[in-house]
Amino acid sequence: MDFKDKLILAPMAGVCDLPFRLLCKEQGCDILYTEMISAKGLYYDNKNTVPLLMLEEAEKPIGVQLFGSDPELLGEMAKKVEDRGFAFVDVNMGCPVPKIVNNGEGSALMKNPRLIGKIVETMVKACKLPVTIKIRSGFDAAHVNAPEVAKIAEACGASAIAVHGRTREQYYQGKADWNVIAEVKAGVSIPVIGNGDILTPEDVVRMKTQTGCDAFMIGRGARGNPWIFSELKTYFQTGRIPKRPDMYEIRQMMLRHAELMLRYKGTFTGIHEMRKHVTWYSAGLPDSAKLRNRINQVESYEEFVNLLDRWVEDASCIKNA
Repeated sequence: MDFKDKLILAPMAGVCDLPFRLLCKEQGCDILYTEMISAKGLYYDNKNTVPLLMLEEAEKPIGVQLFGSDPELLGEMAKKVEDRGFAFVDVNMGCPVPKIVNNGEGSALMKNPRLIGKIVETMVKACKLPVTIKIRSGFDAAHVNAPEVAKIAEACGASAIAVHGRTREQYYQGKADWNVIAEVKAGVSIPVIGNGDILTPEDVVRMKTQTGCDAFMIGRGARGNPWIFSELKTYFQTGRIPKRPDMYEIRQMMLRHAELMLRYKGTFTGIHEMRKHVTWYSAGLPDSAKLRNRINQVESYEEFVNLLDRWVEDASCIKNA
């Protein structure tokens, strides 16, 4: 699996479903991940878990991200999904959500490097796909151990490591510590993917210079902003930062997004899940507060189209007043 200089969409739960992944791929994203999938849910063929494995040919290469803490179960589930078209299997070791952490999963694994090594070793032996991990800098400020964890993972057979430069204690607050990413890169020979606070093309250049990392993972910077990938590609190719999309282009992207949501999830779920995406797409734009309030009353695609048309029209009136 080639990660060198690739732009990667972070595996954000509740965000990186198939419709959003397709949009990001269309905009130039190189590598995708599924949303994180429970190994236990997969073992029991949970009705909410199995659909998360759905992928389209257009998404490839895409990795499947599992979460859990039982090495044998994770190995078995990696084996279970190895023939479904994924390019690699990743293990989430960075999720900060309490219900995950309190179960000893996600970023709680950062407190047990030996268990991390056992998980990686077991999965590598069980599965023919490359095994990668996504970690944080540490569990808290007193235990920043990403460089140690990375060395253990490499020794146990990991093919790549994504590092979010925040501790679990930070959640998504404060500034990501890219120095930790640099330490990880200096300590291992496998690809290191930098993650945290990538919002602009200049951020990617700074991260590359500061850390030497092999690839760049974009998370919250892509929410409501799939254009970030095409902007990054344009910048790398021309040295020019393209103009941000105007309201008409944003409207078109929201409609495209909604069409994909309805295609894969049906009207009820698709429209309801679009509400959070509309909030992200419209942040900082004229009349966005009014749009966020009105979107909660929309129940059909036709109502969705009409609402966006009114929003653009009203905003244009305000601008031209």
